[in-house]
Amino acid sequence: MVLAYDGTDFCGWQVQPDAPSIQGTLASAIGRITSEKVLPQGSGRTDAGVHAFAQVASFATESPIPAENLLKALNDILPPAIRILEATEAHPDFHARKSALGKTYRYRIYRGTICPPFLARYVWHYPYPLDEDAMRRAASYFLGDHDFTSFAAVDPERGRETEDSNVRSISKSECTKVGHEFVYDVRGDGFLHHMVRNIVGTLILVGKGALPAEDVSRILRERNRSAAGATVPPNGLYLVSVEY
Repeated sequence: MVLAYDGTDFCGWQVQPDAPSIQGTLASAIGRITSEKVLPQGSGRTDAGVHAFAQVASFATESPIPAENLLKALNDILPPAIRILEATEAHPDFHARKSALGKTYRYRIYRGTICPPFLARYVWHYPYPLDEDAMRRAASYFLGDHDFTSFAAVDPERGRETEDSNVRSISKSECTKVGHEFVYDVRGDGFLHHMVRNIVGTLILVGKGALPAEDVSRILRERNRSAAGATVPPNGLYLVSVEY
């Protein structure tokens, strides 16, 4: 299944004991229709407040309901903030996360003086001066294969990292201006916890003049979270697409 969702009112993708999640809401809806207890697996765990244009989820079912009918039935009972865009029968070996070859994320920064209330849930409002050209230069330093330890949040569920577990390959890292928005697009073979939001936080430091664009290379080499910028808010982040 391919899903789009507004993550504002959810605790993220992953099921949590006492908070609404995308995964849990989808599992409940599937259970109501098929009478099966399933836990759909997503291509990745988007955080609380993060949105998706095209999250991919997979699950096994013995239900005879055709995929196109399941799509319609789910959209009838899911909250408006979650929509199933596509539903197809996959090969038994397919797994939404393990089969993924790459992902694209987008971060939207609203640069206008006043952020329209209808946009506030979907962008980070940052009206202060920024050297956007310097930020574009800084973004290019993320291209290629790097150890992104400096840009990874500590994830207690993963425990101690192996030496090269934080190495990722980035094939696109670009900043563009779209109307009043400054947009960062990044495509890679995988992403660490908070990695995109920490990259954007570092680009903001460059834009403010607190950090030269060239320092991105040093920060990558240091493999130290404290060397990079702060984690920016989740509401500007989107999972755009997943490649298989």
